[in-house]
Amino acid sequence: MEGCSSTTVLIPLLFCILFFISINSLVAAAGDIIKANHIVRDGSTIVSSGGHFEFGFVSVGSSTNRYLGIWYKKIPGETIVWIANREAPLTTTSGLLQLSSNGNLVILNASDHVVWSSNSSTSVNNPVLQLLDSGNLVIRDGTDSNPDHYLWQSFDIPGNTQLPGAKLGWNLETGLERYLSSWKSEDDPSAGKYTNRIYRNGFPQLVVSKGSAIFIRGGSWNGVRFSGTPNLNPNKIYTYQFVSNDKELYYRYFVNSSVYTRRILNSFGNMQRSVWIEKSQIWQIYLSAPMDDCDRYGICGAYGSCNINNSPACKCFNGFQPKNKIEWDASDWSSGCARKVQLSCVNGEGFVKHSGLKLPDTQRSWFDTNMSLDECERVCLKNCSCTAFANTDIRGRGSGCLLWFNELIDIRDEMENGQDLYIRMAASELAKKGRSKVKFICIPILSTITVMCVCLWVIKKKKKKKCAEEGKTTLYFETNGGNGKGDEDLELPLFDFTTLATATNGFSKNSMLGEGGFGPVYKGMLNEGKEIAVKRLSKDSRQGLKEFKNEVSCIARLQHRNLVKLLGCSVQEGERMLVYEYMPNKSLDSFIFDKKQSNMLDWPMRYNIINGIARGLLYLHQDSRLRIIHRDLKASNVLLDLEMNPKISDFGTARICGETETGAHTTRVVGTYGYMSPEYATDGIFSVKSDVYSFGVMLLEIVSGKRNKSFTHPDHNLNLLGHAWINYRDGNVLDLVDEAIAESCQEHQLEVFRAIHIGLLCVQQYPADRPTMATVVLMLTSEIPLPEPKEPGFFTQRKLQEEDSSSSSSNYLSVTAMVPR
Repeated sequence: MEGCSSTTVLIPLLFCILFFISINSLVAAAGDIIKANHIVRDGSTIVSSGGHFEFGFVSVGSSTNRYLGIWYKKIPGETIVWIANREAPLTTTSGLLQLSSNGNLVILNASDHVVWSSNSSTSVNNPVLQLLDSGNLVIRDGTDSNPDHYLWQSFDIPGNTQLPGAKLGWNLETGLERYLSSWKSEDDPSAGKYTNRIYRNGFPQLVVSKGSAIFIRGGSWNGVRFSGTPNLNPNKIYTYQFVSNDKELYYRYFVNSSVYTRRILNSFGNMQRSVWIEKSQIWQIYLSAPMDDCDRYGICGAYGSCNINNSPACKCFNGFQPKNKIEWDASDWSSGCARKVQLSCVNGEGFVKHSGLKLPDTQRSWFDTNMSLDECERVCLKNCSCTAFANTDIRGRGSGCLLWFNELIDIRDEMENGQDLYIRMAASELAKKGRSKVKFICIPILSTITVMCVCLWVIKKKKKKKCAEEGKTTLYFETNGGNGKGDEDLELPLFDFTTLATATNGFSKNSMLGEGGFGPVYKGMLNEGKEIAVKRLSKDSRQGLKEFKNEVSCIARLQHRNLVKLLGCSVQEGERMLVYEYMPNKSLDSFIFDKKQSNMLDWPMRYNIINGIARGLLYLHQDSRLRIIHRDLKASNVLLDLEMNPKISDFGTARICGETETGAHTTRVVGTYGYMSPEYATDGIFSVKSDVYSFGVMLLEIVSGKRNKSFTHPDHNLNLLGHAWINYRDGNVLDLVDEAIAESCQEHQLEVFRAIHIGLLCVQQYPADRPTMATVVLMLTSEIPLPEPKEPGFFTQRKLQEEDSSSSSSNYLSVTAMVPR
């Protein structure tokens, strides 16, 4: 080495120095923090400490433009959740990112020109840029991690995505508004036509706008959810928070599990909440808006309400009529409705209560969160411009006051978790409504109890007379399933016996659809062309009257797309008949247990049916005004409409529980063998978990195409539940699948596997181990982890000879009297 010159030595040394500098730069970029004056070039990224999010330069869709963005590290395909320079893309890969010494984040192009800046207004001596595991990119003082002291954060300027923990709304002290804006397209992340923000005019509400026009209105916060988002219920995945005070006004949500989830406003204006499904490697949409045409803003105009289950969907409230009858009849409802009698602000005006509504647009409203409902009514009545009032908070018995001073627009009725709205009406209109609740400013002093009693008696007489004139009947039934806690009168359309006889061709055999435990069911056609199903209770049934009363008292109050709709009843000529909407595809069992018909139900259709039944049952258990336990849930009691949507029927044996009750004990067990839970069949103990068990049986029947009770197998004498349990335990779950759907299951094997898993969780031996229907719906619509199921109920070997001889009809007829063992 003696002959080596100094130049020869310096060159390798220089390369070593440059190598270590580049290594140091890469290491700095590979962590979750960038310090001042450090540079991140296109090709280098930083990753959050837990490895959930990655930050760097990225392309969008098929575009070759480069953007500085954040995406999920562990999800393939770079699902982007935030972009800095969405309006100023780079056209080459020569861009770089730098955090200046004063704490300002900038993007430079190949010419070292600034194309984007964070415009941080506060400077510190030691600024750092950090990517948090929440997906939030923050600039802070190197020694201060307090979120309240961040100099800048990406959560303050969201794009089209709201991540858990990110606020949507206003900082009222600084004037900062955080809102979502859609991308123009999948290849162009610049701001599109749609925004999702909280409107501050009047009572705050969540809105999706197209330009300056409202496209979808989520409604105002009622203490539990936004009034126009009935599916936004508290659950085990999400926790929702709405804050409104002098400093801030915002909405955000948190995730209680390890799943990845996001809320995104797509380029078509759809607001979607989705969950990442690891097994199938897809984003599963959990909730979406608009759900249907009734979610379109103001579709029915002023004083019109929308119900997607009706035809036409729009109707005017009682006391109102279409402004333009010709347009209305042509399904153009935009002109809305007008009062039949105008308000004149005289004594005698009052309010009519409407329940189950999405409250109207609150842009021109006034509110006071400390007032009671009675105080609210008095304030509204004193102001001649006040058109309606409601509670601001529905929790408990309700609280707060919300007043409207304009026409009421964008109302939806018969909603799950809907609210009460009190609409102001003229005195003459109130006089027509024997059932309306009317309050006056001045009430004459009636000093004696006798006079008050006489007045109440007269009102009740008029009420019954009015019902008769309108073709309705008032039925006084026990509303609690016979537990003796109270009676209530129900008003239902009353059908004339002759009308129903004519509609069903004299109850001919040709019109008969089938026969259940309490009598035959006939198809009928009313004079106006409406198809109906008439359930004629058998005169020979000793328990028919009780079940008739029970079914009316249960279903008359229920409105849900997955429950059959009761249209009315008839009690003439010694008959007891119930009139339902007609279901053209009859019952579920006629498809899944029939070799020819079963081919018509592929896996996606069956999964839709499973989900529909689950939502209907959840409504009965939790979301309806009454807590109802069905007690006879089975495939033959699930009807299918024209689009094969399921509707739960036959509430003759259902029981109504109090708001805090979830079950009871009975000495009279009713239901159907094969669907009864062990605790109900043996001890007469029923609860919402009894229905969960029945649902689990039905789910496994839908997947397998086999009946639980009559199931046979050459290798054992177990029922369907036992067979499913053995297959699950041995890892052969997919062997349970019906051959008719084997082909359509190929693309959905993970979904089928999960459905069977959920079914086994529902049929576990002990009620405490079974999930609630709220949890079942979440399990079916998201990828939350599932616990391991335990052994199912009735997991015993059967003596097939005895079984066959004693079960010829129990799968079709309800057992109405059975002594518990």
